[in-house]
Amino acid sequence: MTSLSTQRPGFKNDFSVIADSFLHTPGLPFASVLDAESIERVFREEKALFGQDDSDIYSTQIVLWAFLAQMLRDGKGIACAAAVADVAAYRLQIGCEPPSGDTGVYCRARAKLKLTAIQRLVRESADDLEAEAPTAWLWKGLHAKLVDGFTFTMPDTPENQAEFPQIGAQRPGVGLPIARVCAVLSLATASVCDLAVGPYEGKETGESALLRSLLERFEKDDVVVFDRHYGSFLMLALLALGGRHVCARLHQRRRSDFRRGRRLGPGDHLITWARPQKPKWMSQEQYDRIPETLTLREVKFQVTVSGRRTRTLTIVTTLTDPKAYSREDLAELYGFRWNVELDIRYIKQTLHLDHVRCKTPEMVRRELWVTLLAYNLIRRVIATAAAVHTKQPRQLGFTLACQSILASWMILATGSCRDSRAMHTMMLARIAAHEVANRPGRIEPRVLKRRRHHYPLMQRPRAQLRAELQKT
Repeated sequence: MTSLSTQRPGFKNDFSVIADSFLHTPGLPFASVLDAESIERVFREEKALFGQDDSDIYSTQIVLWAFLAQMLRDGKGIACAAAVADVAAYRLQIGCEPPSGDTGVYCRARAKLKLTAIQRLVRESADDLEAEAPTAWLWKGLHAKLVDGFTFTMPDTPENQAEFPQIGAQRPGVGLPIARVCAVLSLATASVCDLAVGPYEGKETGESALLRSLLERFEKDDVVVFDRHYGSFLMLALLALGGRHVCARLHQRRRSDFRRGRRLGPGDHLITWARPQKPKWMSQEQYDRIPETLTLREVKFQVTVSGRRTRTLTIVTTLTDPKAYSREDLAELYGFRWNVELDIRYIKQTLHLDHVRCKTPEMVRRELWVTLLAYNLIRRVIATAAAVHTKQPRQLGFTLACQSILASWMILATGSCRDSRAMHTMMLARIAAHEVANRPGRIEPRVLKRRRHHYPLMQRPRAQLRAELQKT
């Protein structure tokens, strides 16, 4: 039995405690994506390393590893007490003294994790995974990026209310602070490329405004796919200025007339949009760079779902060459947009981002980005399984991959596995065998079948309700 006074030299403060938990094995595809060296490089460049002495229990490496474990788990495993228990078990496993059960020390250490370093890790993991993606995973050889928005709530504290106020229609003390998010995800790998977050209400807080702050994250020749909410002239023009392509559903305020324009085929023609007046949020210099007209392509197609009425959709795109991109190709590309809905559902439900637990805006942002880092690391494991077994990443289930990683979390992190390669092989085979159903052009009603509970909604502050109960 290993003595508690014996420590494996250099292991405790090695970022491999994180990388090894996510199948960092030389020879596997994507092994260089967010390995121990790249994680350490980012934190060192950001001057964000702390707790590097041998006597320090909560080092940067251990705190980030425990934080990631919290985001991957559900139920009682999300609690900080569970994270401290993980650290204690880990240190016992490597022959070191465990920490006390005081969660306050761990929480203060989490607050030391530098946000910019975590954000860099998320972006670099997505970029590296996208760069190494096989051509077969791309759409027509192009990198397609999916855009969509979502919201999440947080504890009702004065700090959170000040930065992310509750919905204005709610009475004070009744609602929860709420944040609005716009996310960019890869069609090929399903990883989160970047994200912008802001208040739910107020000037320049809408999803389009958040997307404009992310425009520099798109590369030349990327194909940006989004719903009609984003499909304004100015958004399409700003993306086109950087050489990016767009495929979006026609905005509900625009009317299409296929009797006009240059006909390319049935339900397919070229049209010209005129530049609108300068909006208040745009500078004159930026407005002058936008062309006065845009030549776009409108395509109309039908979505047929068994047992439902056939729907007709019209999309608008900057991919104007009908020989390179047929009408059917564009309909297929826009049909892939539904994948971003599923990706966000995994992030919000499987990784529990629908309601975060931190009580200050600074920690809310850390929890948000650590969750995205955990998500991208799982997507790396899924991409590895897909590459090894000649499948597409989006064919494989996310939840099962998350469960498989958690099942071997402590064994791989401590390096105590007798045959890590055999474990990796078994894990990848298990993930690759679990394929999700094919869901082309999926359209679902936004309704609930199962009621979560029968309690009425809170209409007055909790303090008032508690005072009334005490009187009875």
